[in-house]
Amino acid sequence: MGQVNRQTVRDLRRGNRSTLLRQLFFQGPVSRQELGALTGLSSGSVSNVVGELLADGLVEDAGSVDSDGGRPRTLLRVAPGSGHLIGVDVGETHVRVELFDLALTELARWEHPLTPGRYEIGPIVEHILTGLDAVVAKAGVAPEAVVGVGVGVPGIVEQGPEVLVHGQTTGWDSVPLERLLRAGTELPLFIDNGATAQGQAEMWFGAGRGADTAVIALIGSGVGAAIVAGGAPYRGATSSAGEWGHTVVQVGGRTCRCGAVGCLEAYIGAQSVLDRYGRPARGDRDGDGDGGADQQAALTALVRAAESETRAREVLEETAVYLGAGIADLINLFNPERIVLGGWAGLLLGGRVLPRIRAATAAYALRRPFAQTDIGLAQLGPDAVALGAATLPLAHFLATGAAR
Repeated sequence: MGQVNRQTVRDLRRGNRSTLLRQLFFQGPVSRQELGALTGLSSGSVSNVVGELLADGLVEDAGSVDSDGGRPRTLLRVAPGSGHLIGVDVGETHVRVELFDLALTELARWEHPLTPGRYEIGPIVEHILTGLDAVVAKAGVAPEAVVGVGVGVPGIVEQGPEVLVHGQTTGWDSVPLERLLRAGTELPLFIDNGATAQGQAEMWFGAGRGADTAVIALIGSGVGAAIVAGGAPYRGATSSAGEWGHTVVQVGGRTCRCGAVGCLEAYIGAQSVLDRYGRPARGDRDGDGDGGADQQAALTALVRAAESETRAREVLEETAVYLGAGIADLINLFNPERIVLGGWAGLLLGGRVLPRIRAATAAYALRRPFAQTDIGLAQLGPDAVALGAATLPLAHFLATGAAR
């Protein structure tokens, strides 16, 4: 019985640490008095836990503010340098590794281009491990100061006794990515779908902030979505929720990379848009590994050409209609408060034809849920997957009260 009581006290203390750390991270700088109001904890509990966090170096003074007739109140915040996070973006055109402090300020970056269509797992694992060593060395950070490494990947991430990645478009079938990486690093690993990771970042810091129900729709070479319900990611029965790009918009339509026909991705994915334009940019034509840059440059050129060229304008109009139909499906199915359009191609297309996308959505969605849904652009930029991936270890850090 005594062991049970000790466990309960330990759990309570960890829960209080987690509660205060979350408030300090998302609301700070705040005073001890404000922490009590925000968390509902007693002044004694706040004082004790804050004392622990200060002693551990996780929290620091952040100045003071005058109080009403009393002594100035000291403000507190999470100490940015008390830990470090690494985010890895395994994209369709690159492997990018970024190192951040706990304020999510980027301190170091490493990147290696990938040839579109070539996703052999062995080289990608080597690129990730090389990138981890590179950013830690560049930032001069001790490995033990790294809270964890988040890895965002394309495809379905099966969370179980062993993390497995299933990527139909990348040719990954039950890839034990965590085990493969563990052979080369002892840093804590957190692996998830890249769209889900980026969606979490947009919900925490970007265009999704304040929404309880939202869909972060991401368009690049591929198409995916992060679905948030009740403030938490909705993953489905086997973690495959959010494969929005493989919903069907045209029966018997264009062939998708996944092997099916009529998928949304086959109409709004960057390469598919270029193919319909008639000027494919399948990348790495000169062997330098910059196929992704080639694709982005080609789509940028298409968007610019639409200002004066009829065919480019027709392709953008058609793409906006398909995208609007796809967004209407999300609205009709999930009734979100907010649809956030992101990804490098999504931001490029949305920046040019967002009003047309909204109009097309209105034509296909049920009127009432459409009227209650805000459709806007992501705020964290076109390459926010690595930042999103860094929120994976950060979420664990906050949820456990900074337990390593």
